[in-house]
Amino acid sequence: MEANQLQATFEEKQPQKTEKRKKWTLPHSYTLIFLIIIAVALLTWIIPSGQFDRKDVTVDGTTRSVIVPGTFHTIPKTGENGDLRQGLSGILSAPMEGVINAADVVAFVLVVGGAFGIILKTGAIDRGLVALAGRLKNKGILVIPIAMIIFSLGGSTFGMSEETIPLYAIFISLMYVLQFDSITAILILFLGTQIGYVGSTLNPFSVLIAQGVSGIEGNPQLWLRFIEWIVFTGVSIAFTMWYANRVRKHPEKSVVYKNDLENRDRFIKADDGQDITFSFRDKLILSGFVVALGLIVWGILAKGWYMTEIGAIFVALGLFAGIVAKMNQKEMAENFVQGCADFVYAAVIIGLARGILVIADNGMIIDTILNTLAGWMQGLPKFAFTTIMLLAHNLITFFVPSSSGEAALTMPVMAPLAELVGINREAAVTAYQFGNGLTNLISPTGGVLLAGLAIARISFGQWLKLIMKLFPILWVIAAIFGAISAYVGM
Repeated sequence: MEANQLQATFEEKQPQKTEKRKKWTLPHSYTLIFLIIIAVALLTWIIPSGQFDRKDVTVDGTTRSVIVPGTFHTIPKTGENGDLRQGLSGILSAPMEGVINAADVVAFVLVVGGAFGIILKTGAIDRGLVALAGRLKNKGILVIPIAMIIFSLGGSTFGMSEETIPLYAIFISLMYVLQFDSITAILILFLGTQIGYVGSTLNPFSVLIAQGVSGIEGNPQLWLRFIEWIVFTGVSIAFTMWYANRVRKHPEKSVVYKNDLENRDRFIKADDGQDITFSFRDKLILSGFVVALGLIVWGILAKGWYMTEIGAIFVALGLFAGIVAKMNQKEMAENFVQGCADFVYAAVIIGLARGILVIADNGMIIDTILNTLAGWMQGLPKFAFTTIMLLAHNLITFFVPSSSGEAALTMPVMAPLAELVGINREAAVTAYQFGNGLTNLISPTGGVLLAGLAIARISFGQWLKLIMKLFPILWVIAAIFGAISAYVGM
């Protein structure tokens, strides 16, 4: 009897074999970025260092440093420029340098997060969203096309991007009360603005800077760009509505189903099953929020406001909300700190992502990659040139996610190269805007995407699982429009 009990105890302690293998998942976002930093550091030992000469060019009153075609020269890995090979010291320093380089964006996220800490604590947004959901009832799906058209138009015309970061918490809450999921909010805000970049029409940080650097006067293919914007935006809205409708009918099919079970209470505390009293104070706070957004839009369009001015508006809004809600100074300060804490993850990840570019810059390999790609594309026929150029920009954007930065870096080479194969320079601009915009949908080096995912507590792997269902469709559309642009005369 004792022997049988001993045998049973022994068997219980043995690890149980499972038929299902553990699914492989992407590492934590911080880990993923650090692994990419290491990979890029290794490339600085393999890829020759080099540099183009540069000159200053003024476009729309802004002076930018652009490369001079035909001036590329290699630089020794060691010499008067120091040791360009990025080793352990460079890898460990990259996160800190990245945070320093992205200090303006990091500070913006933290300050806005603090202001939202006060606003959300009042409960006005929670009660307002529940009241809105009650009015919309089964028409909540209409929020998606309306909002995405607005955000896509903002991305296409004046380069809306970082400005949407303060809205993530609001839209995540709204999606919850409309019975969608948190990643639907990412699709509305990030995909909405980014698809506007893909279909840029008058974006000064994308099309206009690229045309200026390329020596193109006016906007000769604006009519085609408008058609592109309609198609890209329409496809993205259709995809988002399809996904959101599926989640509402079958919540368990959500890519972030388990996440939302854990995180829902962080964003919406009001119980939509109870009677919600939407008070005069709530209406006053939300009215202030609407006025602040209107002021921000006016400031961006008329005064050229950016993060400093927008951050100031949100600080004022936070103080206004706290006063209306009758918070004392201690409560406002504590809620501000808590709001900052909720956004720290998002703020830090932006700086870490910038560290990847720091490593590539310090190793001086970006110009080498650009020069090599340009050499490969010489002599290609028209129908293949724009597609290869699109792929080239997909790669370059990984190292230079900034649309204006990539325009200044690549267009002085790509535009003349297009003319060498008998293609108008506008086609080179089109390939650039498609490549930059599409890659930023799936790149872990883009700060705005990572910030939005961090606020929603969604992993980069979960985002890829969803967006990769749409990305190939958008890429094929981009390749087709790129070819059309090449054959359309200026």
